[in-house]
Amino acid sequence: MEKSEIKGFIAKRVAKELKDGDVVNLGIGLPTLVPNYLPEGIHVTLQAENGTIGSAAASKENPDPIHDVDAGGSPSGVTEGGCFIDSSVSFGLIRGGHVDATILGGLEVDEEGSLSNWIIPGKKMPGMGGAMDLLVGAKNVIVAMEHTAKGNPKILKKCKLPYTAVKCITKIITEMGVMEVTPEGLVLTEINPEFTVEQVQAATEATLIIKGEPKSMIG
Repeated sequence: MEKSEIKGFIAKRVAKELKDGDVVNLGIGLPTLVPNYLPEGIHVTLQAENGTIGSAAASKENPDPIHDVDAGGSPSGVTEGGCFIDSSVSFGLIRGGHVDATILGGLEVDEEGSLSNWIIPGKKMPGMGGAMDLLVGAKNVIVAMEHTAKGNPKILKKCKLPYTAVKCITKIITEMGVMEVTPEGLVLTEINPEFTVEQVQAATEATLIIKGEPKSMIG
């Protein structure tokens, strides 16, 4: 798979996880691509922890979104029927379990469903943002990321970087496969047909559980 195709491929598969009417929070980077691939007939409401319901990027319908910024700092506004709310109310929605799904990137994940995605020691960061709250408050936590970083596994037996939250992930989706987090460990449920199960395992430090033949991620 070409490097330029990876993010779109992952975002398209992640979009299939969302149901019509879901309230969804998107993390920085790759997750912001997911709304571009929503299946026909699926409409979701985007919630942003900085205080918007019905978030929207620039588009023909919303050509000048000057009111706010999204998680990545890009201009953002709201769709028709959306609204701006106080940050404390926004976090109340998250902590109260009213967000159906959050889609976040990851620096590292592990076989217990823990996530490290907010800091690399020695590098300056403004803070954790809303990730910690989303990981423990959202009903469905999906990590969307590339399977490796410079050839090194990102799916580990145990995270080495500082945790964002522990035992919180529902599902991991990469360009190589889809892994569900279970009490027994990571179950490889779907695979990109460009790879074999052996190749996916070789790129993964954690031991993958195989229950029958994994489905194809395509189609």
